[in-house]
Amino acid sequence: MDPEIPTISIVDLGIVTKIASSEDKQAYVQLTPTFSGCPALKIMEEMVKEKLVAVGYEEVEVETSFETQWNTNLISEKGRAALKQHGLAPPPKHDGYIELDVLSDTPCPLCNSRNTTMQTPFGPTLCRSMHYCKNCSNAFEAFKPVS
Repeated sequence: MDPEIPTISIVDLGIVTKIASSEDKQAYVQLTPTFSGCPALKIMEEMVKEKLVAVGYEEVEVETSFETQWNTNLISEKGRAALKQHGLAPPPKHDGYIELDVLSDTPCPLCNSRNTTMQTPFGPTLCRSMHYCKNCSNAFEAFKPVS
């Protein structure tokens, strides 16, 4: 599971970008972080190693790669539902071009209303923005779309 958002797996978040294993109990996993400065990178690497050793792999290599840039289209549908379950509005799918206006049209993850306003594009982490729902009177965070 993601250390910052425990309702979503790193697979569904799109962070696990390569997996290889062999019959002689060797495994390789490549991680592509959401942001290059992600403070949870080493924690995620260790969590993956621990899980694979626990299921019987003897040699495990986990590598963080910046070869390909992560983007929010890599989040699975299950992952989008998990973000919403956590109280975060999932990012919309995009074609690579994102305007700031997309943040203004963010549905509330709590009541699904679109009667919301963006309070600030800067949330507690680089990948989130802050919003307010005029229907249910709750503040909420949204996961920003990244291309």
